Amino acid sequence: MKALVLCGGVPQIELINNLKARGIFTILADMNDKVAARAYADKFYKVSVLDVDAVRQVAVDEKVDFLITVCADQVLQVVAQIAEELGLPWYIDYETAENVSKKSYMKKIFWENGVPTTKYVILDHFEEEKIAHLRYPIIVKPVDAYSSRGVCKVQNIDELRAALDVAIEISRTKTAIVEEFAEGDEISVDVYVEEGKAHVLCLTNIYKIGEDGKFIINRSRIPADVSPEIADKIADTVQKIADAFGLKNNPMLVQLISDGENISVIEFCARTGGGIKFQMIKRVSGFDVVDAVVALTLGEKPHVGEVKKLDNLILNEFVYTYPGELQSLEGFDELLDEGIIATYSAFKTPGAKFTQINSSGDRVAFFSIEADTVAELKRKHKIANERIRAISTEGKDIIRHDLIAKYDA
Repeated sequence: MKALVLCGGVPQIELINNLKARGIFTILADMNDKVAARAYADKFYKVSVLDVDAVRQVAVDEKVDFLITVCADQVLQVVAQIAEELGLPWYIDYETAENVSKKSYMKKIFWENGVPTTKYVILDHFEEEKIAHLRYPIIVKPVDAYSSRGVCKVQNIDELRAALDVAIEISRTKTAIVEEFAEGDEISVDVYVEEGKAHVLCLTNIYKIGEDGKFIINRSRIPADVSPEIADKIADTVQKIADAFGLKNNPMLVQLISDGENISVIEFCARTGGGIKFQMIKRVSGFDVVDAVVALTLGEKPHVGEVKKLDNLILNEFVYTYPGELQSLEGFDELLDEGIIATYSAFKTPGAKFTQINSSGDRVAFFSIEADTVAELKRKHKIANERIRAISTEGKDIIRHDLIAKYDA
């Protein structure tokens, strides 16, 4: 069998290894020929994974048995579209993949089906009368972007005008969603839907940089600090979402805000969280979401079973940099050997260039810490921040240690 894998990040390394363990020939497509997963694939094509025509041509030329990806947002639609056109298997049809990727359609369905969410409007240009009923602060974001690109929190109408221009420009459909800001803690909910039943696998507290009104994840903690009552509300809400969108067998990621008494859903997608989330879900719940996607694609039916309960704390730190060109990462292996960090991954290879922090795609690396107490978590975190380095071609450490140091359990 032949599989065409779209995107070449860390999750795709796990995916490729899973496919090869099943005896499947793997072909990787990505616009970046320096992606981490390239070394693991049997064959590589330098192709934009959002270029439907180019990806389809590779699939046809290689006579692949299926296309596949994990932990990727917009690529979900590309796989669904091409799989449907070529009569190849995939766990979600194109219409559903498109619907769960459109923030405008998503919010509409939320309101129609009793899923708690904020007030909003959809705009393709500035119209003051349409946003007059919304209270500040307001969130502006493209309706179809991902990795926090173009997402901005604004405090007044002038800031809104500027943020709207940026969001519309980023959007492929040149439209943006303008919604009220929900106060509270952000929580990421990883779910697996089995025969229509939504199983909550992992609840995660999400922390964001917040510079210049941007919302870019730089840290997460598992398990999320929520009450049993909020956990019950979350379980009820994710089931409502699965029902409203007709989801039957698929992973699902839901992002929401909790103020301790109520929840408000930001958005969701029929995929697993990006970055290293697949590792965390397996560690926390015992369920392998990457293997589940492969199994679904091959016509198998994964079974969730009993979800494990985590008995310690996990802190994931996503590392960003100042502008520069990466030469090497230092300190991570030593910290791993000493038990200060539990695991780490490099998201970029030598030669990668960094400018501003515009999205989660600008991370250079991540490390994870495990501890039995908050005090131990903070101690290990401080040591890690003091010793990791991202050395530039100019010989400088370009890690944003200031962002890491802001952690306060």
